[in-house]
Amino acid sequence: MRYKVVELSIVTDDNIEEVLNTWTPRGWTFESLHFAMGTGSKRPSMAFLFFVRSRDDTSEAGELLGEEGEL
Repeated sequence: MRYKVVELSIVTDDNIEEVLNTWTPRGWTFESLHFAMGTGSKRPSMAFLFFVRSRDDTSEAGELLGEEGEL
């Protein structure tokens, strides 16, 4: 099993959608979304999206070489 974590420092619905629509067509399966809350704020200051895929999946050769996961 391979894992990918994508960090968002600007948390909006558009940014979350962009990450999901970028990585799922590349063979990654969305697993979970976690928010980091700032002190005294009701809005999250960061978000982390977690993706998984089979270790055997080599549909994106460049990803196995270590593409950056930040948008």
